[in-house]
Amino acid sequence: MIRFDDILEKVSSSYSEKDITLLQKAYIFAAQAHKGQTRRSGEPYLSHSLEVASMLADMKLDKTTLAAGLLHDVLEDTDVTAVELQQAFGKEITHLVEGATKISRVQESSPETRQAESIRKIILAMIDDLRVIFIKLADRIHNLKTLKYLPEDKQKKIAKETLEIYAPIANRLGMGRIKAELEELSFRYVDPDEYFQVASLVDPKREEAEKQLKRTKRALESLMKVSHIPAKISYRIKRLYSVHNKMIRQNTDFDQVYDFMALRLITNSAKNCYSALGMIHQKWPHLPHRFRDFIAMPKPNLYQSLHTTIIAEKKQTVEIQIRTHDMHNLAENGIAAHWKYKETDTRHIMKEDKRLHWLREMVDLYKEQKSPREFLKSLKTDLIPEEVYVFTPKGKVINLPLGASALDFAFKIHSEIGLHCAGAKINARIEALKTILKTGDIVEILTSPEKTPSRDWLNIAFTSTARHNIKRWLNLQDKIKNTALGKKLWEKEIKHYKVPADFLKEENLLKNLSSVANVRLKKMEDFYAYVGFGKIVLEKKFMEKLLPTEKIEKKKDTFLKKVVTKVAKKPKPVIQAKGVHLAKCCSPIMGEPIIGYITSGKGITVHSLRCPLVEREVLDNQRMVEVSWEDTPKGSFKGKLLIKAVDSPGVLAKLASTISHLGGNITKAEVTTFHDKKAQIKLILIIRDIKHLEAMMKKLSSIREISSVERI
Repeated sequence: MIRFDDILEKVSSSYSEKDITLLQKAYIFAAQAHKGQTRRSGEPYLSHSLEVASMLADMKLDKTTLAAGLLHDVLEDTDVTAVELQQAFGKEITHLVEGATKISRVQESSPETRQAESIRKIILAMIDDLRVIFIKLADRIHNLKTLKYLPEDKQKKIAKETLEIYAPIANRLGMGRIKAELEELSFRYVDPDEYFQVASLVDPKREEAEKQLKRTKRALESLMKVSHIPAKISYRIKRLYSVHNKMIRQNTDFDQVYDFMALRLITNSAKNCYSALGMIHQKWPHLPHRFRDFIAMPKPNLYQSLHTTIIAEKKQTVEIQIRTHDMHNLAENGIAAHWKYKETDTRHIMKEDKRLHWLREMVDLYKEQKSPREFLKSLKTDLIPEEVYVFTPKGKVINLPLGASALDFAFKIHSEIGLHCAGAKINARIEALKTILKTGDIVEILTSPEKTPSRDWLNIAFTSTARHNIKRWLNLQDKIKNTALGKKLWEKEIKHYKVPADFLKEENLLKNLSSVANVRLKKMEDFYAYVGFGKIVLEKKFMEKLLPTEKIEKKKDTFLKKVVTKVAKKPKPVIQAKGVHLAKCCSPIMGEPIIGYITSGKGITVHSLRCPLVEREVLDNQRMVEVSWEDTPKGSFKGKLLIKAVDSPGVLAKLASTISHLGGNITKAEVTTFHDKKAQIKLILIIRDIKHLEAMMKKLSSIREISSVERI
């Protein structure tokens, strides 16, 4: 168990007497608050706080962070209040402790919601003060070390969350040592079978691997001494989780994990890094495809190093990583390595550091994301290690996650380019926006002011940034469309009433509408949107409750009869059927008589007048609106036909040939034959409009073997 004196020993050379006094005060406060409390392991609860503070001291963080680390559980697990904590330690430390405190009392009962809200809180706290995540990562490491004392279901839940959220966050911040420890501690609890399977592959080779590494290390030290290159050399055997991850990711066997054994050479300058590399390649043969220069092209988390894999004695492959002392410190501790926290430049650091770009994007996205499930899905996608490096035509490097498409690249460049991208040139060849990008691709996005997103783009977009921008644009168009629809429906309905002019003044009307609809309305556009989306229906009861007058009754015909009469006379349309939902029950086709039905929360759904739900008046008349097709529709429609024919060879071929000749396309065909040599064929076709379908039906009916063609 870590003692408080051990922590003081770690920081004594860099902390002032005043700093030490603050830590002593925090230690005494935490000890009193947690007095009598024990962990499941049986150890005093304070042992956890000391372990966390010790890890923060290893990261060489400031006194405020260490004090907050000692106190990080007092608000959640003791009777201490935020007011008491602030009185004792001030606003800054209290703010850090509050940021690191889980949301343990979220009202929703869903575990997914609690998890999402806790992580959302941490992310928002990080953007305000990054030291929160340093405390949370240290807290998580020690909790994983004592995970064996928890029930099995909790073990798996905590370990899985660590692999999906906390380890990737550490990776994004460049904290390689923390990331590796989180992964290794979690692995055995998330997938124990795989853990012991990998261990059974690694353990038998461990002793021989260490002998090999020691021999290669001695040879490398001699080489550097002869070359007059100052170098500190160490070795390691790849961790179990890293072995497992590489085997899964690259779909390879253990024998193909070339960096199972690795040496690390640390020197004093980038120049000597390259000099050492040259000497190494002269002495040992190397695998060219395994060479990586992360000094010239750092990873997104600013990791820098040269990686090469040599073939040592007995044809054993050994990876050698070459870096400077500063690069090594950065690779181990990431952003914490040089986190100099000053009140005057905090905002500047958060804004300028490239490792935090993803964090700023996430905050913007998640402030608008209401669904916990979508939030977690987006977060996990965002935290996938960025391993694809592609280039703009001007040579700028763009980092994307594995699986990203040209469409994701467009949104990564700029949201406006993404919203108007019409195509892509990849390595000077025109390619589809759905094309998955590979490292080294040179990508140019072609744009057009007329090109805008469609819902199909959501099937192409992989990154949450792209998906969010597409959804936001589509939702805005839906709102504009439904606001216009709601206004037309209101204006049409209000004409049926004699209403005093004073009542229709916006201020008075909004007040009455808010009261009757029981929603907050700031302007009439809000009300129109509710009506257009079907959340408010202008039915008789609503209008009677709202208006101080009765409706003027003129016609007694049913709504459907009125619509049929008007369609026959081709009236000026109330709403054009553009960009609305087509009902699946009847699959309306452009050109045929239609009716609109306001579906709650969705807006207008278009039905054919021949739809059984319309003909039998199953649908609520008060939700129906008159619609017509736009003059120049775009796209295609689905037609369904039932064909009765003689069961003879070649009938289906004749049908297909006729349909193809007329420009149609069969997407599905079902054939049923009967004992009396009759056949029934159901077809689903893609056609242009109702005239196209009618011409097709007429031509099909002329085929000798066919007795009838009906639309279904």
